Amino acid sequence: MSLLREAERCIAKQKSQVALNAFITTLRPSGQWLERVRDAEIRREKGKPRSKVDGRLIAIKDNICTRNLPTTCASGILQQFSSPSNATVVEQLESAGAVVAGKTNLDEFGMGSYSTHSHFGSVGVLHNGDILSAGGSSGGSAAAVATDQCYAALGTDTGGSVRLPAAYTGTVGFKPSYGLISRWGVVAYANSLDTVGILGKSTTSVRDIFSILNKYDPRDPTSLSPSSRSRIASHLEAPSLSSRMNTVPLKIGVPLEYNISELAPSIRLAWSRSLSYMQQQGHSIRPVSLPATKLALSAYYVLAPAEASSNLAKYDGVRYGTRFEEPDYHLEQDGYLYANTRGGGLGPEVKRRILLGTFSLSADAIDNYFIQAQRIRRLVQHDFNAIFNAAQPLTFCLPGVGIEPKNNGVDILICPTAPSSPPRISDLMCSDTVVSPLDAYMNDVFTVPASLAGLPSVSVPVTIASDCQASEDADSAGIQIIGQYGDDELVLKVGKCLEGRGF
Repeated sequence: MSLLREAERCIAKQKSQVALNAFITTLRPSGQWLERVRDAEIRREKGKPRSKVDGRLIAIKDNICTRNLPTTCASGILQQFSSPSNATVVEQLESAGAVVAGKTNLDEFGMGSYSTHSHFGSVGVLHNGDILSAGGSSGGSAAAVATDQCYAALGTDTGGSVRLPAAYTGTVGFKPSYGLISRWGVVAYANSLDTVGILGKSTTSVRDIFSILNKYDPRDPTSLSPSSRSRIASHLEAPSLSSRMNTVPLKIGVPLEYNISELAPSIRLAWSRSLSYMQQQGHSIRPVSLPATKLALSAYYVLAPAEASSNLAKYDGVRYGTRFEEPDYHLEQDGYLYANTRGGGLGPEVKRRILLGTFSLSADAIDNYFIQAQRIRRLVQHDFNAIFNAAQPLTFCLPGVGIEPKNNGVDILICPTAPSSPPRISDLMCSDTVVSPLDAYMNDVFTVPASLAGLPSVSVPVTIASDCQASEDADSAGIQIIGQYGDDELVLKVGKCLEGRGF
């Protein structure tokens, strides 16, 4: 299919699938993007494309700044905001010839697990006549990819916000190692956790985009420096580690703590059969223990809201944000301005997390909550370092000191992405069956540990058909692959082995 026909098909899908609410801002049927696609088509015919995504339509989550399209973060407080510049990741994609396909819907400021906390309405996907949740917070990006409204999409992952939507929509969702992709121009939720992620139909398309974005950015203070990147590369080039990318059997770890009682039977079956398949391919399966995993979710929901309460303080109607004021407002009523703007512009979930974070940072609570959560985060990192064959390449200050691989460790972890299948949107919004915030937070139980440790992780879809189901009606489940820091290529390799498998 030509690039132009592919792009036109995506735009047609955006119009026909508008009820799913995947996009906040879409492209006009005619515009400059058409010329860019035609130029890419000419380069392709000449055999000189700029990249493997030259001329492809890539959707952008609406908390990533774009100069030509609004950036709302799905919030009423930013509904009139337009960025004066593009985020680094947008610049990189456009330089590679990609075309921004529009801005996708999300949970407000990235805070949610179901994409129901949006100022612009919930995101859904159609399955067997039901509208199911697309997951959160990057639900719009996942739904857009799943329904062919774009070639691929960018999202952000703080505690699972790319991987969970991927599991819910049957797509591939990749969270790279923290610091590899620039966050400059990404509206911050929790700086120490936020990672730009990629959603696509396959690990191949995800890898193509990752190769474009995986570069140092001097404008981002959390971007991994060239010397650190070189150090990771030389560490992975050691014969015992580089051989894993070829035909050498892998040691696959199965975290015992992930086998929770709340795990849905279909998800448990998908996990079991995925492990059996990998074993049939010659890889060995080993049980491992990550004791701090049981505390990871609690620590995350202390740390992330604490950082959010600080980051969102600037949305007060004076420095940033749409001002909400009454006609009889007077300038001396500063407190009224702040309260009215934040009260009217921010949604209930954002307010909840701001209050939670403000409390955990208060003088009376910081030692018992925030500091303890930071200690748990270190324990989570220690647990991962203890079980991986490859050592953490950034832990050691001197080259060659302490980075020898362990013979008794595992190369990769395989586990579920989400504990259950996607719920119906109607069930989430119904007052009789409303999901409590705590129940929603529990949805991140399998994705949060890798985020706390900054590790690469990908969710790939596998299908499970019961005896009474036809193969085309099989249930899809997300299986998550987690690797040591910097082992992004190995994570994607294992993901490619499993993606789309039917059991």
